[in-house]
Amino acid sequence: MSPNPALPHPMFDTAEGRRLLEMRQQSRWRQFGPYLSERQWGTVREDYSADGDGWTYFPFAHAHLRAYRWGEDGLAGFADKNLNWCLGLALWNGQDQQLKERLFGLANGEGNHGEDVKELYYFLDGLPSHAYMRMLYKYPQQAFPYAELLAQNQARGFDDPEFELVDTGIFDEGRYFDVGIEYAKAASDDILMRITAVNHGPDAAPLHILPQCWARNSWSWQEAPERPRLAVVSDTAVETHHPHMPEFRLEIEADAGAEWLFCENDTHEAAIFETEPVAGWFKDGIDQYVVHGKREAVNPARTGTKCAAHHVFQVPAGGEVTVRLRWRASRHQGAPFEGFDQIIALRQQEADAFYAAVQSRIEDAEARLIQRQALAGMLWSKQLYDYDVRLWLKGDPNGPPPPQERWNGPNAGWTHLHARELIAMPDSWEYPWFAAWDLAFHAVPLCLVDPEFAKQQLLLLTRESYMHPNAQLPAYEYNFDDSNPPLHAWAALRVYTMDAQLTGNHDREFLELMFNKLALNFTWWVNRKDADGRNIFQGGFLGLDNIGLFNRSQHFPPGYTLNQSDGTAWIAMYALNLMRMALELAQHSRAYEYMAAKFFEHFLYIAEAAATQGGLWDEQDEFFYDHLRQPDGTDIPLRTRSLVGLIPLCAVEVLDSHRGKLPVFSRRLRWFLRHRPDLASLVSQWETPGQEHSMLLSMLRGHRMKALLARMLDEAEFLSPYGIRGVSKYHAEHPYQLNWDHQQAELGYWPAESRSGMFGGNSNWRGPVWMPVNYLLIDSLRSFHAYYGNDFVVEYPHGSGRHLPLDQIADALARRLIRLFLRDEQQRRPALGGSELQQHDPAFRDLLLFYEYFDGDNGRGCGASHQTGWTALVAALIDDLSHRGQPLREP
Repeated sequence: MSPNPALPHPMFDTAEGRRLLEMRQQSRWRQFGPYLSERQWGTVREDYSADGDGWTYFPFAHAHLRAYRWGEDGLAGFADKNLNWCLGLALWNGQDQQLKERLFGLANGEGNHGEDVKELYYFLDGLPSHAYMRMLYKYPQQAFPYAELLAQNQARGFDDPEFELVDTGIFDEGRYFDVGIEYAKAASDDILMRITAVNHGPDAAPLHILPQCWARNSWSWQEAPERPRLAVVSDTAVETHHPHMPEFRLEIEADAGAEWLFCENDTHEAAIFETEPVAGWFKDGIDQYVVHGKREAVNPARTGTKCAAHHVFQVPAGGEVTVRLRWRASRHQGAPFEGFDQIIALRQQEADAFYAAVQSRIEDAEARLIQRQALAGMLWSKQLYDYDVRLWLKGDPNGPPPPQERWNGPNAGWTHLHARELIAMPDSWEYPWFAAWDLAFHAVPLCLVDPEFAKQQLLLLTRESYMHPNAQLPAYEYNFDDSNPPLHAWAALRVYTMDAQLTGNHDREFLELMFNKLALNFTWWVNRKDADGRNIFQGGFLGLDNIGLFNRSQHFPPGYTLNQSDGTAWIAMYALNLMRMALELAQHSRAYEYMAAKFFEHFLYIAEAAATQGGLWDEQDEFFYDHLRQPDGTDIPLRTRSLVGLIPLCAVEVLDSHRGKLPVFSRRLRWFLRHRPDLASLVSQWETPGQEHSMLLSMLRGHRMKALLARMLDEAEFLSPYGIRGVSKYHAEHPYQLNWDHQQAELGYWPAESRSGMFGGNSNWRGPVWMPVNYLLIDSLRSFHAYYGNDFVVEYPHGSGRHLPLDQIADALARRLIRLFLRDEQQRRPALGGSELQQHDPAFRDLLLFYEYFDGDNGRGCGASHQTGWTALVAALIDDLSHRGQPLREP
């Protein structure tokens, strides 16, 4: 931070920082960026089936043949913010049966642990303005093993590891190309693309490099549309026409010896449905020409809506080749490749200067590498998300009506939802759609480098075109009706504070916009998810899928209700977050004092309900449990030691001395102290002010908090070498079983991938380490420490005889999470697992993957391999420890 906290962060003194300040006023630098998905096929948006199985309706095998309705995908894509024009890369090694135009992976029913990308690619660098972006793709020189990857994974069971691309041996002897893709902006609408391919193998090998440009198909769904056009104007240049864009020019180097190829971004229906061939140049025309030699598949007039510059190389062993391309508005003049590499070098230098400022207090070079790649993944995962639910249900004017079944299926009640924005996705291949609680987590690391974009991301789901008229926030594309944990208020507070520290500006307009919409959403939760009206909450799918005994999104038999410890704690936390927001706004508007008092009281009612007789706290076990309420009114406590019982730690807030400046709120607070000692005594020691005359609001008194922490910090239970596990290791030897309503359910400890097909089998909360919940637990420990101070100590690890204050325990947990990516004494990064190639090969060992979750025993990365979205919280952990002067490695 700047020595003077009232001044902007030094990153704003860099070239990129000045662009950030410019983007706060207008968004021309955001006009182009990496806004293409890595996967558009298999998504709900593209699914027009009766049964709602998008994976089958639009499989990978159709992706190169079939035009998309709601988006585009591509390899290393770059596009304008509406995907009117898209840039991307195609490759061919002379062996594959189709061009490598997009990333391959298994559909949900094809992998032994659900959907899974089966490629090696890495997001290495990026600037928030996208003035510079860099990624790397590992392209084998042998035929890509599509069939082997599918067969091997289909043959494996839930207990088996996934069969990955490195397991095929295809990278042996270095027989692959490192294909580096860089984008740099000479101006906001002047894009330079450089592709550098390095042959790591012992022999010369052929490589076809085809930078591509195409128009998103917007014409097949409308009546009498105007088609965009691409047309050659010279051997080195293509000009464009688009009804919604200015004229652009695509240029290649004169001495590249490339051949221009053109087709249309239209569906090749005959190839899909095996009907009689129809003359035309379809979406797969360039593929058919290059791979199968069909000259008639491309337009000899060299015009169309899709084109490629076909470069052919024989790359010597250890050698490299480079392809340069420039895409710029026609208003830009001058020789396109004069000073080309110098412009890219300048943008690289600007990126280095920007991150030198961002990381000015991070001394550990490894930690800087981890943080920079984590943030690069966040920036590469921005996508255009286009989805008009009403039109999706109703059908397009120039198309057949969708099946009537979809009017009774998921999302049918969200006809108001009309999305068309750039959104930070959880994973641009596995989860190429927004999810409410993911987006809340994404905003925190994004705020480190682009606070304005982080704020806009949080505001997005509160807009009328997203938020339901009943005030529900949409959960995620597969079912907007599901209930994600309500974390937008927590994220808004965090981003508001970070933004003020970075810019010197307290953006109260942002906070007020968030508060007013979230107060409505809080009421939705209270009205819809408290079945008995007694401040004990349900919610069903609350992000922690697969952590419970059964699928909580399914309806229970009549008369049964699942009262959730995590659901109740999330709402208690929500009330405290809204109270804090109201107190901040009340500094300038007296009306918000009344709202702060409302959420203060509501929190107390929730805390009382959860903590007292008939609630969720178990006095015997000293733990919070879910309760299954039966038709006769009796409860079955579900005695599972999981994150469900630890989430109440997150419902904590410290009231500092500024409350005395708010007379309405102070009077109401004093009334509670005098007239409701029963509530006061349940949640904290009201009579004993803490540090600097603060007061603690928490679901846990000191004793109960210590009881939970004793479990959480026990290495035989929750405490892994790499963070807090989702389920206690106790259940490895003592699985919990329940017989109810003629059914049997069991919960055990699964440290890595799921051993169940629940939720598609691609997610497991029954033992792995999840970065986002760990981050919240660390955050809560810091809040407790702000109240209790250094005199309040807890044994860490439990049973070690070593006692530490809570902030030091928070630091220690943060270090365990950072350890996932740091090299250990054997020069291995735990997250990269058992792959010797990825651990030790110089061309792999510094390339990081930010997995969805991590093995609770050995730290191996599991789940989605590029879910940088919430795992990028490691960047915030590194930033926090460094700025507090704490070591990033265990002392």
